[in-house]
Amino acid sequence: MSVKKPYTFRFIVPPEKSLKQPVLVAMSTYHNDNEQWLAQAIDSVLTQTFTDFQFLIIVDGPVPASTTSLLLTYAKQDSRIIVAQNNTNLGLAASMNQAIAWMRESDEFRYFVRMDADDICLPQRLEKQQHFFATHSKVSVLGTALTEIDEQGNKVGSRVMPASHSVIVRMLPRRCTLNHPTVMIRREVFDAGFRYDNELMNTQDYFLWIELAAAGFEFRNLRERLLEFRRVNDFYKRRGLVKSLNEFKARFSAMRKLQRYTPFNVIYACIVLLLRLMPAPVVKWAYKLDRVLLEKIGKH
Repeated sequence: MSVKKPYTFRFIVPPEKSLKQPVLVAMSTYHNDNEQWLAQAIDSVLTQTFTDFQFLIIVDGPVPASTTSLLLTYAKQDSRIIVAQNNTNLGLAASMNQAIAWMRESDEFRYFVRMDADDICLPQRLEKQQHFFATHSKVSVLGTALTEIDEQGNKVGSRVMPASHSVIVRMLPRRCTLNHPTVMIRREVFDAGFRYDNELMNTQDYFLWIELAAAGFEFRNLRERLLEFRRVNDFYKRRGLVKSLNEFKARFSAMRKLQRYTPFNVIYACIVLLLRLMPAPVVKWAYKLDRVLLEKIGKH
């Protein structure tokens, strides 16, 4: 009698059975991804100073033949690369949950690493995060600061999150206090049953951090900028109504689950929602102001 697999993707390039690394780097790519940026993202993972990982790339639905060819070329060059494909586009949350389900089939994996298909890891990202976990056994989720880059790779900003667990959790009712593309997560989080919400096409990380904080898991952020985050020209326009409403709901979810209902948090949530619905230039101004405030808060 066959056992139903907890994931539905099919392997295009399966893992080599002889490989037994403790870290799984998981990336999802879909038909709209820029192939040049995808190649840069893959290169940045493969050139890490920490090499003891497997790299699962999930093709989320149909993609151009050139994208598949690119991934197969990389897989031939590096045995750590695993390529899988969803029959249809399921979204980031569902793809990451499938990666987590596959990860849990092996006792070898200890850490789960997020990576986006248009970002760039700095060479020491995995080494520094893995070392931090090795020396801080109580920490379950570890993010880093990041540098924001434009389409040409020029630096246009930064995002430094608060470092300490207490500040990360205290600020959750007001903002998502981890840079999602930078996180490394212990497998114990997923062994406890926590997952991304498959129904969400955005803010899935924010809701997950709230659940984990309410359950007592410990967070930290490294203040080093260990990832370059792609901020494209229409970034401000893409922060539309659905995402704004999801963030609004997340803030009230955090207030409720973390017992942090305060007049300030409620007013803050309402003001941010109004700003998100303003014209793009206003959103851009508010975003830049937010980066300045984060720099100050990130020192704690």
